[in-house]
Amino acid sequence: MPRISLNDISTRAPKGFDKQETKLKTAGLLEELDELQNLLYAESKHSILVIIQGMDASGKDGAIRNVFGRLNPQGVMVKSFKVPTQEELAHDFLWRIHANTPGRGMIQLFNRSHYEDVLVTRVHKWCNDSLAKKRMKAINDFEKLLQEHNNTHILKFYLHVSREEQHVRLHERISMREKQWKYNEKDFEESELWDIYREMYEDCFEHCDSPSWIIVPSDQNWYKEYLMADNLHKLMKSLDMKYPGLKK
Repeated sequence: MPRISLNDISTRAPKGFDKQETKLKTAGLLEELDELQNLLYAESKHSILVIIQGMDASGKDGAIRNVFGRLNPQGVMVKSFKVPTQEELAHDFLWRIHANTPGRGMIQLFNRSHYEDVLVTRVHKWCNDSLAKKRMKAINDFEKLLQEHNNTHILKFYLHVSREEQHVRLHERISMREKQWKYNEKDFEESELWDIYREMYEDCFEHCDSPSWIIVPSDQNWYKEYLMADNLHKLMKSLDMKYPGLKK
């Protein structure tokens, strides 16, 4: 696919989007998603993998809480991928990922994902371009496997936040008591690598595009949540699910 330039995409809602009206639309979508998730679980023919990537403070945790928190917790699982453990490092980079993919009937959320192994590793030069290309091919094969052999539908969201908004949110982690638990002094160091991270993300969008990434303007949480709920809703409606009848 043509290379996506994040500099050409706004991080805010288009003009004309009313905040209150959009929040009402989101509320309606979440009500329908609750029923659709119940259908997904009951029919148990499909699974959904939602991959959420973005810069630090792009709003990944809030999106998980506000978009998926209304769904039945029996049918939704969340996995946050952090620095690999020694056991995980002893295996191939997809080993810890595959163990957390969704079974049929389930929605699995990845807060960060296998893409960290071609993002942060490249930014810090722990992974060279040659190895990164091999990993991207492995990622494409892995996602194809999930889609073709387990009926897994994949949504890949990149939460697109501006550098200015990121700095505001990072400073809130210092000044606001309820957010201080998120503070990590290294976040500011990583922020200095902004342009390199952008370049690595754009490389992922270009070379790992089946399914394609959904770029979500994320400076305004109400718009971000609407877009994520809307895309999930469209996907689940397209599955044409039906409740199974009485077992014979």
